[in-house]
Amino acid sequence: MTTPGPEDGTTRAPADTPPPEPAPDTPPPAREVVERRLHPVTPLRRAWAPVAVLVGWALHDPDQAQRQLTRLTTTHLLIGLAVLIPAAALYGFLTWWFTHYAVTGTELRIRTGLLFRRTAHIRLERIQAIDVTQPLLARVAGVAKLKLDVIGTGKKDELAFLGAGEARALRAELLARAAGFAPETAHEVGEAPARQLLRVPPRVLAVSLLLTGATWGTLLAALAVPTLLWLATHNLWTVLATALPLLGAAGASSAGRFVGEYDWTVAESQDGLRLDHGLLDRAHETVPPGRVQTVRIVEPLLWRRRGWVRVELNVAGSSNSVLLPVAPREIAESVVARVLPGVSVPAGPALSRPPRRAGWRRPLWWRGYGLAVTDAVFAARYGLLRRRLALVPHAKVQSVRLSQGPWQRALRLADVHVDTGANKTVTARLRGADEAAALLRAQAERSRTGRRDAPPDRWMA
Repeated sequence: MTTPGPEDGTTRAPADTPPPEPAPDTPPPAREVVERRLHPVTPLRRAWAPVAVLVGWALHDPDQAQRQLTRLTTTHLLIGLAVLIPAAALYGFLTWWFTHYAVTGTELRIRTGLLFRRTAHIRLERIQAIDVTQPLLARVAGVAKLKLDVIGTGKKDELAFLGAGEARALRAELLARAAGFAPETAHEVGEAPARQLLRVPPRVLAVSLLLTGATWGTLLAALAVPTLLWLATHNLWTVLATALPLLGAAGASSAGRFVGEYDWTVAESQDGLRLDHGLLDRAHETVPPGRVQTVRIVEPLLWRRRGWVRVELNVAGSSNSVLLPVAPREIAESVVARVLPGVSVPAGPALSRPPRRAGWRRPLWWRGYGLAVTDAVFAARYGLLRRRLALVPHAKVQSVRLSQGPWQRALRLADVHVDTGANKTVTARLRGADEAAALLRAQAERSRTGRRDAPPDRWMA
């Protein structure tokens, strides 16, 4: 029912007529972006910043710090503490209050800064990996830290701290949105189910560290060098200045690695291989599918009788560097096949050695070099006592170079360097000059066709 207009004869809908329904293809209204704050315990962590400044000053100039402390009376000390503690608490509260994060359909926004504001816009399709870490005190408080590896950045963006459940839910939502789920349903997808592939027993990890030459080498250096310095100088400060860094290095290569790699678990899910490890600080990392640039299989000398290997990797823009701390070779190769689908690790006989004349360039050590090129990877081996086999998928090769020094030219030898997207280089050393030139041309073509045929690197693909 319509009524005529007053003058122009047009028709109008009566006042009580409901508005027309929108067309079916009308886009839905934009979802409101909600800014959220970090966990309320975060101010306790950030309140230590002013105290850390004072400690840093004291360590930088200990003599001046000692003179200032001797001048302080008990009254001055109590007044200083009465000012410092509330100031530190206020700083921690304000930095927490002015920190927000929000998730949109295309990016994660993080706003920080008390005096100088900083807003980070992290596009979801640029995210390499999202890790959840829990230091010891954070585990006690029930909170976690979310770390994001983003393509093109050398430093991780992080959200510290969130509730442990909230951190996992946010990680799942970000991965779902990066995979193409609609914002309205991404938060409902939840974390992808995972299937455990293997777990490294603590006893095996401890034995592997005892059979590592670096552990004993740093320990012997930490004992021998300070002793020799004391016999030569009889200066306690010189001995301590040398012994403490050496003892720290020895601890990091043995006890530190055991604590960090304790209870190493590898699980498979749609968003990649999940790595859970740590005795005190628990880390939950992800190796994203299709973004691994290089895989290295490391075989120390004392591990060979047991058939153990260590698997390391390079991911562009990511700090993940260990896939397996120790595992039998057959199991390690099955895990590598999941990181690099369709890739089989070349066996020893498949790796060709350099020509015998390479022994004039590298006596004895030339026997540790090897090369194999398959349809999927460029594989180069190096090292005699500690063997390393590097695997580079053809699709991940950024450039190929040939180098030849004067001695190599005299021996008709050359090195072929393969550069990856993780700013790493894998080198096939001491190849024959004609073989190296042919390898250079063939590898350039394989890399071009490999990038063309490679599947897209997407989460949950």
